Amino acid sequence: MKFSFSAMWNNKCPRCRKGDMYKKPLQLSKPLDMHKQCENCNLDFEPEPGFYFGAFIISYGITAWMLLVPALTLVFYFKWSANQAMALTIFIAALTYLKALRGSRSLYLHLMARYVESTWKDDNSSSKYDRTIF
Repeated sequence: MKFSFSAMWNNKCPRCRKGDMYKKPLQLSKPLDMHKQCENCNLDFEPEPGFYFGAFIISYGITAWMLLVPALTLVFYFKWSANQAMALTIFIAALTYLKALRGSRSLYLHLMARYVESTWKDDNSSSKYDRTIF
């Protein structure tokens, strides 16, 4: 299995790395509005109900460390007040909210699905019918 950080960061399909996972343009009222399946390879983006609950754990872990470490560094090393550090933490959280939210889902799906380059060659007829995630 080849993991592609570029495909994960750009929210591309983990199987073909060409189709978009999320609908465009981004609507702030629906930040997690995903396609049902990849428009290129037909990979099901929600293989079972509740599949993305694991992505919440990933999102929590990433954002907790991303916000906690700078806040503690500012308070204990640079002697900022807790209120100043909290204000900066809230500002950073607001800037990175959508990327962390979508990125955690993309990372979770990329960890669960695999990319097989030989399956996606044009002369391989089995690629048209293979819809499995694993």
